[in-house]
Amino acid sequence: MNYEQAHEKFIAHHLASRTGERRGRLERGHGHAEKLFLQNVWWPLCGDFNNLHPEYEVLDLQRRAYFADFAFLPGPIKLLFEIKGYAAHVRDMDRLKYCNELNRETFLYGMGYQVISFAYDDVEQRPELCVTLLRLALSRYQIVDAPRGRLLIAEKEIMRLVVRQAGVIRPKVVADYFTLDPKTVRMMLKNLCEKGWLTPVKRGIGVKNVEYNSALLLTPPHSFLSNLPSNLLNNLLFLKLSKLHSYSPYSLMPL
Repeated sequence: MNYEQAHEKFIAHHLASRTGERRGRLERGHGHAEKLFLQNVWWPLCGDFNNLHPEYEVLDLQRRAYFADFAFLPGPIKLLFEIKGYAAHVRDMDRLKYCNELNRETFLYGMGYQVISFAYDDVEQRPELCVTLLRLALSRYQIVDAPRGRLLIAEKEIMRLVVRQAGVIRPKVVADYFTLDPKTVRMMLKNLCEKGWLTPVKRGIGVKNVEYNSALLLTPPHSFLSNLPSNLLNNLLFLKLSKLHSYSPYSLMPL
């Protein structure tokens, strides 16, 4: 299926599922800029419109309906995409509109949405830059195959430390950081290896494990993340750890 066919099916599906103002907004609001974003940026990167919603309605700070250009809603992730033209969002914007826009974006962030904006000029003239930036943004939410086993809170904190150490950790570093007994640290690292989160690195025969590597550095070859450096791929571990215990990927506070 080519882009034109997929786009027609995509819009028809959402029109059929909407009524009233939501349907009318899609008919009126899905214009040139939004179509150009899909054609130049989203489709070349993703190749489908799965979990993408055009002219998505949310409520703003004043409880008024606000329609984002697109919402990307794969499971618990809530991303809003806006394609902003210079005239409407800069040249013709007064102070009140400017304040309202910033307040709305902050409110939406507090409600669990992440607003990602693209300039219309970049979408039209420099789509390769937009593709690169979108790939980087989505890479935070691209999940690799999960190892089996549920992590305890203490084990999860060790894995967070592994991420901060660029995917390689030594038992002494863990013991010093958390003020733990070396025997306890070795037991916890062994458990993480058995669950598939770490892989031990041995030096010689009969020598104790001197360090451990993250087991989540690899990504499927068909994934768009295959060209990203390993340090960016390692950052995806935060989301996987968060998802296991219903924690936000941005903090240790429960959702």
